Amino acid sequence: MLKPLAASALCVLASCSSEPARQPTAPPPPSCQGTSFEGVSFTHCVAVPGRHGIRTVVGPKGGQPYRSLSQLAVDRPDRSAPVAFAMNGGMFDAEGGPIGYYVEDGEKGKSLNTNEGFGNFHLLPNGVFFGDTNGKWQIRTSTDFEQSVHDRPDFGTQSGPMLVIDGNLHPKIDPDGKSLKLRNGVGIDNKGRAHFVISDEPVSFGKLARYFRDTLKCPNALFLDGSVSSLWDPEHGRVDGGPRLGPLIVVEKRTKADT
Repeated sequence: MLKPLAASALCVLASCSSEPARQPTAPPPPSCQGTSFEGVSFTHCVAVPGRHGIRTVVGPKGGQPYRSLSQLAVDRPDRSAPVAFAMNGGMFDAEGGPIGYYVEDGEKGKSLNTNEGFGNFHLLPNGVFFGDTNGKWQIRTSTDFEQSVHDRPDFGTQSGPMLVIDGNLHPKIDPDGKSLKLRNGVGIDNKGRAHFVISDEPVSFGKLARYFRDTLKCPNALFLDGSVSSLWDPEHGRVDGGPRLGPLIVVEKRTKADT
């Protein structure tokens, strides 16, 4: 029979404790992952409120537009938050400036564009992706935005057409039209997460819209662009090149100091 002192010593050596051992916290999943839908390959990236912040940028303060994700990567200011991913984010003119509503760091660079015309942007209803630094992100049709949003957001970009409106596909989009291009868009789910999707091969408007509605369960989703669609995914070493870009959406990792 062990003496009390010896038993106590053995307990210390064995690290006896009435508390269960703490399990290591699993790292969050990658922000961007490959997937497929109806036979088409996509890359799906998620921004989570509290974990990420979202900004819109055209170029450095007082400078010319970046026009590419690689230039954005090179010119990131010192002490900037680490980038989770970035994507082109809205229609633009020949100089790379936005043609629709645009807000960067709370400063409005362009008013809401309600003009009629040709092209994807004017396939009404189009819409606005916007939000604040606290992680409240929204997508509204441009008409709804004009009537309902009276306070300037921290960021915002207008593009079009809408892909999903209150759970319904855009009424003017064919279920699977003949126009197949690289395309990207953004949707907001019922938990407030922002889902960014870029096709890795040509895809129709209808198939992209159904992916947002049926798989990602986003009641509202907005088309960002086609043919020029590009992604910067630092975690996987991806920086798409190609045609020159306009406004960019940057999703940054938030640190404990930010929360």
